[in-house]
Amino acid sequence: MLDKRKFYINGEWVVPLAANDLEVLNPASEKPVAVISMGTAVDIDRAVAAAKTAFATYGRSSVDERLALLEKLLDIYKRRYEEMAQTITLELGAPITMSREQQADVGVGHLQGFIDALKRLSMREELQNGDILLREPIGVCGLITPWNWPINQIALKVVPALATGSTCVLKPSEFTPLNAMLYAEMIHEAGFPAGAFNLVNGDGLNAGAALSKHADVDMVSFTGSTRAGIAVSKDAADTVKRVTLELGGKSPNIVFDDADLEDRVTGSILECFNNSGQSCDAPTRLLVQKPVYARTLEIAERVGREVSVGQPAQEGTHIGPLVSDIQFARVQALIEAGIAEGARLLTGGAGRPDGYEVGYFVKPTIFVDVDNSMRIAREEVFGPVLTIMPFETEDEAIAIANDTSYGLAAYVQTSDLARAERVAAKLRAGMVHINGAPYRYGSPFGGYKQSGNGREGGMFGLEDFLEVKTLHRPDAA
Repeated sequence: MLDKRKFYINGEWVVPLAANDLEVLNPASEKPVAVISMGTAVDIDRAVAAAKTAFATYGRSSVDERLALLEKLLDIYKRRYEEMAQTITLELGAPITMSREQQADVGVGHLQGFIDALKRLSMREELQNGDILLREPIGVCGLITPWNWPINQIALKVVPALATGSTCVLKPSEFTPLNAMLYAEMIHEAGFPAGAFNLVNGDGLNAGAALSKHADVDMVSFTGSTRAGIAVSKDAADTVKRVTLELGGKSPNIVFDDADLEDRVTGSILECFNNSGQSCDAPTRLLVQKPVYARTLEIAERVGREVSVGQPAQEGTHIGPLVSDIQFARVQALIEAGIAEGARLLTGGAGRPDGYEVGYFVKPTIFVDVDNSMRIAREEVFGPVLTIMPFETEDEAIAIANDTSYGLAAYVQTSDLARAERVAAKLRAGMVHINGAPYRYGSPFGGYKQSGNGREGGMFGLEDFLEVKTLHRPDAA
């Protein structure tokens, strides 16, 4: 078992100020693979102090200096790419093929996207009225990241902080801390100044809250549940720091009767089940126009039954386990709620798949004839669970799609691209995917309503970590 009890503070791996061990479990075997320390407020204090001291000099570094560090980090990440993929598979349970092709890849894609954006960013410009606009790093940033796409969210927060000249303290999820500690090793090897980046493990109630409340933290960037995001906002309010949030989703996926059903229904189901359904922007509500509803269910049943569950270490396109017993219990409870509320099971259901008595494995599950008032249609399940419901008109589809407290992503399937854009304009979501188009590195990621505020990735992601200062100059003589 790996001993990962130390924190990375001020350029060194240091012993926590109080012993508080936690075992990191392999979700496929339920056996411990590492032990970490759970930080407290005094550990956060030490890390914030290091970040504050470092900001005095790192905040004045040039763009060229920071670009050189980021490009070195990119080279190191590429060299240790397989190590990152294996680490994520070990602690998250993502199948190794998926870890290589998606989970680890985001560390390259987002970093390159930020490098490209930083090269285009203007830190000083003259306004039309003659005043000067300056962009400056915001200061010390508290970064709190989740377990489901761990290095994705770490890269989307750590990289723009360092790119803009800010310094940071990262508190990763205690369920998947090992990839974060590996990333800390890469940052250290790249030569970032001591204190520019710091890492303290811990839970949200203690380490996370201490970071959100800290008077010397200028900004908190949080990704996680809406419930936790509300708590972060309240904790940060007393010090009036900037807060950016990337929270939950219950993304609608509208299938019109002119869509390529075989391609788009198949793709939609596979995307919903990707990462074992543990994605905030997963297309979990499939809204199908009535003339093609029956045909859609035929395709959905076939595809759903073809989705296989397998061990994370095995190559292939199967899905793995959920991350923890907590997540497993929540998903099981919502599957049972769907059955109790009268939704019809097309595939899957409660309990583990056959042959899996150990591990947090869930049956890929599809509910049909769902009403949008049901819990499975309103709550974020965060497991391989899809709901399918019919609609008649375009306006009805839009109304059902928007009937949610979330607004992260939406999906539209139609051969009429004019209709796709027309519908997209009426959807209250931060991102709309048309006919399977993917998210692309460098584009802004974020949502409306209770899916959060702020945007991550590319130029928009840099701007969230910058302050704007105006120089009002006297009129020229």
